[in-house]
Amino acid sequence: MPNIASLLRDHVSLSVTCVDRLYVNGYVPSLQTPGQLYRFFHDHQGYPIVSPALFRPLHDRFVTSVKEFAEQQQVPLIGFERGQRKDDVAAAYRRRFDPPEGVVFIGVAQERAWSFKAHKEKRERGEGVRFDFSRQPVSVNHYYFYVQDAQWGPAFVKVCPYLPYPIKLCLNGHEWAKQQLKREVSV
Repeated sequence: MPNIASLLRDHVSLSVTCVDRLYVNGYVPSLQTPGQLYRFFHDHQGYPIVSPALFRPLHDRFVTSVKEFAEQQQVPLIGFERGQRKDDVAAAYRRRFDPPEGVVFIGVAQERAWSFKAHKEKRERGEGVRFDFSRQPVSVNHYYFYVQDAQWGPAFVKVCPYLPYPIKLCLNGHEWAKQQLKREVSV
């Protein structure tokens, strides 16, 4: 019977590049290759023709949900300017945020990502349409959810609404230590 360590060995890795920052990268394992993309849309979603036209509704649903969440929760949704330091913007919003935890604001920034692009395959007449997919660099909007957490303090979750939907969670070890000290002092 395998133990937890042997199960996670090939699926979890840790690299330390800074003493106080912890980045957790997430992805959908079954959407990393063109074949997996095809299987998702054809077998799981039931589309007979896997086309790039299927991508847009998923993207638009995510963006609409983010806008609705921001409106319902009265969370500012702001666009980052090119060259603007996100940490400076976040600091200004955090100074005005009173609750012990919650979403401080949502930022939108256009950045590079790897996403799927489609190429129409040349086929014999009467054989129907088929697309070939490959991962290529694209410049797309990413959504940054800046949060205040009672345990970790300030953090953010970065989400790319384009296939294969990579995410990144950024935590700060120094801020975590501050939060723990605050809790000890208040007890």
